[in-house]
Amino acid sequence: MTMLIGIDVGGTNLRLGIVDYDETVPNTRPCLIEEKRFQADFSNLCKTHTPEQALRAILNTTAVVVDSMHVKYPNISAVGIGFPGFIDPYTQKVSQSPNFPGLVDIDLSVDLSQLIELPVTIENDALAAAYGEYAMRASQIDDLIYLGLGTGVGGGLILNGQPFQGQHGVAMEVGHIVVKLNGRLCGCGNRGCLEQYASASGVSISYFKATSQQYTAHKIANLAQQGDAHALAAYSLAGKMLAQALAQTLKVIDVTNVIIGGGMSVAWSLIEPAFTQQLNKDLISALRGRVNISLSSMGDQAGIIGAAMLAQKKITIDLPSPNTHGKLA
Repeated sequence: MTMLIGIDVGGTNLRLGIVDYDETVPNTRPCLIEEKRFQADFSNLCKTHTPEQALRAILNTTAVVVDSMHVKYPNISAVGIGFPGFIDPYTQKVSQSPNFPGLVDIDLSVDLSQLIELPVTIENDALAAAYGEYAMRASQIDDLIYLGLGTGVGGGLILNGQPFQGQHGVAMEVGHIVVKLNGRLCGCGNRGCLEQYASASGVSISYFKATSQQYTAHKIANLAQQGDAHALAAYSLAGKMLAQALAQTLKVIDVTNVIIGGGMSVAWSLIEPAFTQQLNKDLISALRGRVNISLSSMGDQAGIIGAAMLAQKKITIDLPSPNTHGKLA
C-alpha cells in the first residue's frame, strides 16, 4: 500500500487529501481517506506582492498544511500538486501562471520538497484532475478530455491511459484558445481567450458589462434562476464559447469522452442549452452524436486524487526525456 498527499491549488483555496493506493492490485482505485480545505488567496497575493514574497508565502502556507497531515499520517511517501499554470515536463518548473501573475520559472517542487522533506511532483491542475478522473475509471476508458471550469478554464488530456503534457507543458490549454478576435484581455497576454468568457470570472465580466454591477458567478447563477435576462445571457455566452473551443479541439484530438468539472459546473443547467446547440453546429458531421459529454461526479476530489496518483507514478519513473513526445510514460 502507498499513502500519498494530493494537493489542488486554486486561486482562493488550497485543497489537500490523503490518498491510499495499492499498486499491487491491477486496476485498483485510489481511496481518498481524508480531505481538508484551507483559505489561501494566492491569486490576490501574487497581485499585491512581489514574486519573491508571493512565492515564499505560497511555499510556507503549503508546507504548514502538509506538515500537519504528515504528523497524523507518518507513512506518507510523496506529495503531488495540481497547480494552475504551464509546467515544464522536464524540469517541473512553473514557466508561467496567468492566474498567478509574477510567478515565472519558479521551482516550486524542489523548494517545497526541501521544506517538507518529502518528494514533490507538480503538474498542471487540469491535467491532474483529468488523471484523477481516469484513475477512478481505469478499467473502463483509456482516453478522455477534461475541462475544468473555475476561476479560469483548464484542460487535461489522457491518451492510452497516460497524461499528455506536450513538449513544453502547455498541451490542452483550452482556456487560452482565442474564441473572439480582439476580445477581452487575458492574463496570458492575448485577447479573446476562452476563459475570459466561460470561467467564473468571465461570467462576472459579462454581467458587469451588461449591468455595471459586480457580482460573483454564484450570485449571477442565482439571478439567472430567477429569470434575470442579463444573468441568463452571461451563462449562455459561456456555453457558446466553451462549445466553440471544444469543437475545434475535438477536430484535432479525436476523443470520445469529455468530462466537465470545476466549480462552475454546478451551473451546468444554465450553460448546457447554448453549449449543446453550438457544439452540434461546430462539430464536423463525422463527430456529431459520437462524443460523450458528462459532468464529473468527483467534484474537487478529481484534482486531489490525480495529483496524488501522478506523484505515485513519479516515484517509479524518471522525468520524461525529449523522445517521449510530451507523454509522461
